[in-house]
Amino acid sequence: MYKTIISFLLGLCLTLATSSFAHQHIRPGLWEITTKSDLLALVPHIPSEQMQQLSDLARRYGLQLPQIENGAATSKICITQEMAKQEIPAYFYEDRSGCTVQNAKRTGNSYELDLVCTNQHFQGNGTARGSFSSPESFSGNTEFDSTVGGTPVHALAETYGRWVGERCTAVNPLQ
Repeated sequence: MYKTIISFLLGLCLTLATSSFAHQHIRPGLWEITTKSDLLALVPHIPSEQMQQLSDLARRYGLQLPQIENGAATSKICITQEMAKQEIPAYFYEDRSGCTVQNAKRTGNSYELDLVCTNQHFQGNGTARGSFSSPESFSGNTEFDSTVGGTPVHALAETYGRWVGERCTAVNPLQ
């Protein structure tokens, strides 16, 4: 059961942390993304050996688990010049956590999009909304309904992002 929950949390973290980038020409470079959620508050209750298994699994897929403290996941993401130019950065969703973007809309600095996720551990639908206060910062929220191991799960999350710097020395770009 913990492995299923952990897989769901990893997928949700990736989905929620990246959903806030839709439709904005953002500044390329290193970004710090923080996602707060009640589900992330469960992480301290997961046995350490299960967390190690999840970390090993993530590494096999070229991912690194974000730092999770006090119900928030913080990660760093490198955005290349080419990625920053794209109107709708679908690369954040396709082939990452089994999620795709639908009905993406942009009005000025605000965005809204639907997420549809299907993978072996969870299936679900959600909506992400947010806005950019500048090319270097954004905030948003995501509401997500899913089924994890046959159990319905409703998740709400708030996401904040800020540009950290031009160089991505320790983080590989999403590919």
